[in-house]
Amino acid sequence: MSDRIKLADELHRKGFSCSQSVAVACADLVDVPKEILFKATEGFGAGMGTMDGVCGALTGGLLIAGLKNSTGNLDSPKSKSSTMKISKAMLISFREKCGSIICRELKGVDSGKMLCSCPECIKHGVEVVEEQLAIRN
Repeated sequence: MSDRIKLADELHRKGFSCSQSVAVACADLVDVPKEILFKATEGFGAGMGTMDGVCGALTGGLLIAGLKNSTGNLDSPKSKSSTMKISKAMLISFREKCGSIICRELKGVDSGKMLCSCPECIKHGVEVVEEQLAIRN
């Protein structure tokens, strides 16, 4: 288990959302203060606040991927395609690990069968960041 996965679990136990836990635990990969990552991902928790959206653990990871891969060049935005490839790979990997990317499906709201708990989604969210950005510690 990586240090980031351990940190993400600790943050979630402290009260961070799934999205905040993944993004803040991966803060060392990007040049963005933890407080900004915390604020930026606050609305992504609980499947974008409704459980109908994409799991917060994945959206937190996708935010990190964009921050890490984007050139940030407003005049010549040429990194979009490569960032989207990373995002797609993260989504596919997360779905394979968890069984879905949609919060309400993961929690079994309609089916009564939980596919993946929040702690496991957070673990897999960090894993897909580490896998796709090829960085571990």
